[in-house]
Amino acid sequence: MNKIKNIMVLGLGKVGSLVATLLHETGYDVIGIDNRKRKGFEFPILNEDLSSLDKLAKLMQKYDAVVSCLPFFLNKDIAKLANDTKTHYFDLTEDVATTKYIRELAQNSDIVFAPQCGLAPGFIGIVGAHLTNGFKSIRHIRLRVGALPHHPTGLLGYSFNWSPAGVINEYLNDCEVIENGERKMVSPLEWKEKLFINGQELEAVTTSGGLGTMCETFLGRADNLDYKSIRYPGHTKLMNFLLHELHMRDNPKNLADILVKAKPPVSEDIVYIHASVEGENKNNVFAREEFIHGYLPMYINGHEWRAISWTTAASVCAVIEMVDSGDLPNAGFIKQENINFDKFLNTKNGALYAKQERKEYITIGDKN
Repeated sequence: MNKIKNIMVLGLGKVGSLVATLLHETGYDVIGIDNRKRKGFEFPILNEDLSSLDKLAKLMQKYDAVVSCLPFFLNKDIAKLANDTKTHYFDLTEDVATTKYIRELAQNSDIVFAPQCGLAPGFIGIVGAHLTNGFKSIRHIRLRVGALPHHPTGLLGYSFNWSPAGVINEYLNDCEVIENGERKMVSPLEWKEKLFINGQELEAVTTSGGLGTMCETFLGRADNLDYKSIRYPGHTKLMNFLLHELHMRDNPKNLADILVKAKPPVSEDIVYIHASVEGENKNNVFAREEFIHGYLPMYINGHEWRAISWTTAASVCAVIEMVDSGDLPNAGFIKQENINFDKFLNTKNGALYAKQERKEYITIGDKN
């Protein structure tokens, strides 16, 4: 029996508009809510003040689930409303403090709380946990993600296709890791490494939030576990200069305004994923398993969507499908690393990850 029939999607920006579209095409009764007037969608849209919690609470009572595609600093209030109205809750947040608050709400709850359902945290955790299958002991889990312009310009080699506030938040907050069996916090924009994907030289550095709850889950099993953001060479040096030498970390909002004007979104983006697990397998052989890919923009239902939009949107929509079908629990807090990778790819929306590798044009609702 379906547990979710109708869904509210809060925020119809670059990702939220596709989340709502995918859920609508999957067969759910969807309503989109945004501060700004939006047109051209095949589902109803309300133009509402998203800071008006009383109005949102009344609307939320009519829906089985809510997906917050809002900036991370608004999600605590939305999650509290979901708890009060008994509405299943999903979001895309990378913010550690927000997730900690949501997890506390989920204790002994009879609704689902599934934050961190985007790309990182989100899909990368599902992939990383999947790669650990078959290992008796794990020396290292390395998870790397980068949402980048496919054809970079300038010294930063970046464009803000994702929330500038979210990116800067990842650059400023300490990062959780497991190092030599010990769970600890380390500084962001450190531990720089060089890597290559399809011949493209890249760099990766520590950023906060990408692991979700994986350090808790793999403590005692993995000797080392870390997450890093992938960037083009030289980006890290310039961001450290801006944040620390020029002290712009003291005014992150001003920095976000400057950067998004200097490096606005581009249509031709690429999402790099580089995940690996090293250790001793069940045959007592030291081995390394990898998942490495570069995802490009995709045509979905006749419209081209940026890579960061569809990879993020498909992830949260797939998780909703799995809750609905019973492949995930229908109550409590859901960890991304507890989501079965194969079942994820077998959903209508999770299948987008596999289908792009075959360079297909996608119509949601047709899994063939």
